[in-house]
Amino acid sequence: MTKASSASNRINSIVSLRNVGVALIVGILSACSSTHVPLEPSTTTPMPPVSGSIEVVPPDANEPLPPPIQQLKSRWVPVHWSSVPGVESDALHEAWNAWIKSCGRPAAPFAALCSEVRRMSLATGDEQRAWMKARFQPYRIESLDGNPDGMLTSYFEPMLDGSRLPGNGFSIPIYRAPASLGSKKPWFTRQQIETLPQVQAELQDKVIAWVNDPVDAMVLHIQGSGRVRITEPDGSQRMIRVAYAATNDQPYRSIGKWLLDQGLIRDATWPGIKAWIAQNPARINELMWSNPRYVFFREEPLSGLDAEFGPNGAQGVPLTPGRSIAVDRQSIPYGTPVWLASPGPTAQLSRLVLAQDTGSAIVGAVRADYFAGWGHEAGDFAGRVKQPLRLWALWPRKTAVR
Repeated sequence: MTKASSASNRINSIVSLRNVGVALIVGILSACSSTHVPLEPSTTTPMPPVSGSIEVVPPDANEPLPPPIQQLKSRWVPVHWSSVPGVESDALHEAWNAWIKSCGRPAAPFAALCSEVRRMSLATGDEQRAWMKARFQPYRIESLDGNPDGMLTSYFEPMLDGSRLPGNGFSIPIYRAPASLGSKKPWFTRQQIETLPQVQAELQDKVIAWVNDPVDAMVLHIQGSGRVRITEPDGSQRMIRVAYAATNDQPYRSIGKWLLDQGLIRDATWPGIKAWIAQNPARINELMWSNPRYVFFREEPLSGLDAEFGPNGAQGVPLTPGRSIAVDRQSIPYGTPVWLASPGPTAQLSRLVLAQDTGSAIVGAVRADYFAGWGHEAGDFAGRVKQPLRLWALWPRKTAVR
């Protein structure tokens, strides 16, 4: 590798590795979402560069800025890199896997740079930073009325225990989509799905798994994907993913808000909701039926490298914990590298992320939902994040590819 001190002037991706070593490291880097693999300096005669040299000319700090870019719901205002917070301190290698994933289904403006993105996976953080600054122009994202401030929330993959067969407390079904789902819109409400005999008959052979906690099931419906530690009929256990397939097209209503509006609780967090249910078990259906939206899933295997990433986002690529966000696609196109800055209070974030997903509640110019990963800790984090946000879209410079 070239030294960090010269990275801002030129990047010569010259790596001295045996052929087997190159293949191994590239495989590891494309598979692991949070591990940086350092490269040992070679003591043998240098081999040719892995993918040739990438010429990088740093942008002139005094060069004129390009004109703004107008999106359907936002206005992008060009800025110099010096005004983007935290660029010099982010561990960019942690974002590179997410970027490589986006290059699996690149939007047209980014496709020409994907070969360089892959080659730069072997570069140092300073080299990646110099390349990013040379190839991309940052734009501050604002609402159409000029407001650069927005809101950051977070989402995650819940982990549930499940069974292929009902019984022993496992009584709540996770369904595949029924054949008649598209026959009428909206389809039946949550209450009708759970009570009407004709709907129950259609769904009887559509059960993926049975779970044992109504709140966990609702969390799964809200998050849109989850991991289930499932017990098979022979008693063996394995982990599967249940991924979003479709909805009944009914409106979403928050059960936490319903409890607050009824004056039944003051704490609308999931622990607070669970505590209320424990004290009012006879009112579970009333609570759950207050949200008419119902989600149907599909089963996916979850093993090996698949387990290192989240579900496929709306872009069609697997999500990377801490480096993928859901956005309003009328403000930010899928696959766009985005600089995210949020001061807290739950988490102080200033980092490179990729716009790879969307959601029905993710609406607005400066709006992002941060993928936190899976499991209890990710759920606890996601449940607490609701904080100020600013975003910068990174768009290819016209002279980026030479």
